[in-house]
Amino acid sequence: MEIGPILRALTRNKLGVILISLQIAFTMTVMVNAVFIINERSKLMARPSGLDEPNMFYLRSTGFGDQFNSEITEQDDLELLRNVPGIVDATAINSIPISGGGSSDGLRLEDDPTLPSIPAAVYFTDERALNTMRLNLIAGENFSGSDVLHQRSSEGRNYPMAVVSLALAEALFPEEGQTAVGKIFYNDSNPVQIIGIVERLQAPWTNSFFVEQAMLVPLNFISSTSTYLIRTEPGQRDRLMVETEELLAGNNSNRIIRDLKSMDETREESYRLDSSMATILFVVILTLVFITSMGIVGLAVFGINRRRKQIGTRRALGATHAEILRYFMLENFFISGVGVTIGAVLTIAFSIALSSLFEMPTMGWYYTPAGMLILIGIGQLAVLGPSTKASRIEPAIATRSI
Repeated sequence: MEIGPILRALTRNKLGVILISLQIAFTMTVMVNAVFIINERSKLMARPSGLDEPNMFYLRSTGFGDQFNSEITEQDDLELLRNVPGIVDATAINSIPISGGGSSDGLRLEDDPTLPSIPAAVYFTDERALNTMRLNLIAGENFSGSDVLHQRSSEGRNYPMAVVSLALAEALFPEEGQTAVGKIFYNDSNPVQIIGIVERLQAPWTNSFFVEQAMLVPLNFISSTSTYLIRTEPGQRDRLMVETEELLAGNNSNRIIRDLKSMDETREESYRLDSSMATILFVVILTLVFITSMGIVGLAVFGINRRRKQIGTRRALGATHAEILRYFMLENFFISGVGVTIGAVLTIAFSIALSSLFEMPTMGWYYTPAGMLILIGIGQLAVLGPSTKASRIEPAIATRSI
């Protein structure tokens, strides 16, 4: 058996074996946890908002001067937008999903301020929001135009009804879900009735723990700045973004049009930090794997050069190319096995630390064994070249070189 000679050979180079094993362990710890973080970030970035994002954009209109009438201007703008060929619908809204800025309220099931509240993003809008966003209404109904209240920004934000996301309905009434239509909750001391439930609607804050808890309420704040959310027919968005900006700018000279963005651009900006983190971690993984592979190759080459006489002698005694190759591949397997075993312990410990310190999800059990197999495979590939060259050493050449 080759196990005895391999173990004795490894003990004669303890420092090199220890260093490579620790390097493999460190690489595995970083690699597995980094892959887990990348996967989690990718899932977050891929979450649907509930909107028809590829065909949507928005802009803001800010008026100035004594002659600017914000209420009349907003009504004229919406009527103009809804009649533009290629625009499916448009609505005025206080904030944009996944944009990073908006409003939220703390909701309770009873009129008691001492009770814990359930947070939810609030979109103040009109009856056309549901169609503009292309939300999937799975229960109840939408509010009508006569339900929409018009208030000054300084007034209280009281609303009698709401269309809520399914996640918010389940957070408020865990046992009701889609059947929560007609139920009452409280915003401060004001009762609010759920009249409809949409399948999904995200909050503006992508990293919020209540990102799926949101609602539409029939309330329009009258101010000098209006935000218009617009949905177009497929393939018409980019053209209509330019035309709409020019159309609104020419419709009223007492205002400026700004913040013209597509929903795709908004998503990219909102998740830019997550995307950058994933890219950096991916580069770190590649760098560590490369360095570890070079370390394994270096150790293998060093060991082969020290044992050229031994290899030549084995070849002279009849050892085949496959036996020499197997010897060094098995030697690397032992080194990698020690490294990934240590790495498995460190990986789990580091994952637990991340979960407790940063409130990250618990890493799946399969990440660790998968990482062990991958690094052992990388080690075998790294040592394959030097081992193949060692198996081709001729007995006479090896003997004369000593």
